[in-house]
Amino acid sequence: MTVNMQDWPCALGLPRLTAVFRQQPEDFRVDEVLGFEPDGAGEHLWLQVEKTGLNTIDVARTLARLTGVKERDIGYAGLKDRQAVTTQWFSVAGAEPINSETPAGIRLLQQVRNSRKMRRGSHRGNRFAITLRDVQADAAEIDEWQELLGKAGVPNYFGPQRFGFDGGNVDKARRYFSGNLPRLPRHHRGLYLSAARAYLFNQVLAERVRQGTWNLILPGEIMALDGTNSVFRAEPEDARLPARLAEGDIHPTGPMWGKGDLATRNEVKELEQAVVQQHADLADGLVQAGLEQERRALRVIPGQFAVKPAAQDAVMIEFSLPRGAFATSVLREMVIAVGL
Repeated sequence: MTVNMQDWPCALGLPRLTAVFRQQPEDFRVDEVLGFEPDGAGEHLWLQVEKTGLNTIDVARTLARLTGVKERDIGYAGLKDRQAVTTQWFSVAGAEPINSETPAGIRLLQQVRNSRKMRRGSHRGNRFAITLRDVQADAAEIDEWQELLGKAGVPNYFGPQRFGFDGGNVDKARRYFSGNLPRLPRHHRGLYLSAARAYLFNQVLAERVRQGTWNLILPGEIMALDGTNSVFRAEPEDARLPARLAEGDIHPTGPMWGKGDLATRNEVKELEQAVVQQHADLADGLVQAGLEQERRALRVIPGQFAVKPAAQDAVMIEFSLPRGAFATSVLREMVIAVGL
């Protein structure tokens, strides 16, 4: 069984148009937002790189070769798409500035020093500029998209990138948990565990979308503070919570499965247990792998959301997302497009 994003329901009921997605790398631009400035001194060389038609691992290997360090000494905050033009930061331990030419597809934008290595998840988020082609949309539909997506947000599904080619990493996780993939490279093991965890989260979120509760506070809810990893229990006596939810300051959460008890209670806990039990092999495998229970927001609200006319029959969609959120989860609420 492979993962099909169309199996998970959309939530907003907007008009969904057909469009061509990622006709060329320039149609999908991603700029990493650090949220801080490198301090200008230290043993780590930080490089801001623009890459085209390459993934993050490709660039890390190239930087290791250009600087003469081991690949493990290259740091980055997150993985970026291959079929895109993206900017992101890398750190190189103990390296001198690069003076040689870079290969095709890699352009150095900045070189600065910093006292620390770049760690996964250390950036604030990403800014997107996505061109959709062969689109027919009138002004009213564009206005509706901007009004609703920029305020109500969308279900915070993990996108297809998390599940590998043709969504096959969930099946590989099942084979790994059953002992049929005994000797896995560490990187592959991490990919399969991550895919299994994301799949269970999406299943829970999909059920709440079907029930119309993905953006509501249910009894027993654990809430997330917008744009952070901070969570707290929604206490019934806290009268401020509905207003904070409406303002986008907090969001309901779903489980990132692992060992330990669910933090939720009552209705929410029962729902999460019922959904996950349908995929007990994945849940048990994640527990045996030693992952801990965590939480992830069920809703994400795109920042600075705008839809603009581009070339003929094309529109450009611009928005920002916090780290860990997927642009494809925003687009699928608007457009039926190849690749979503």
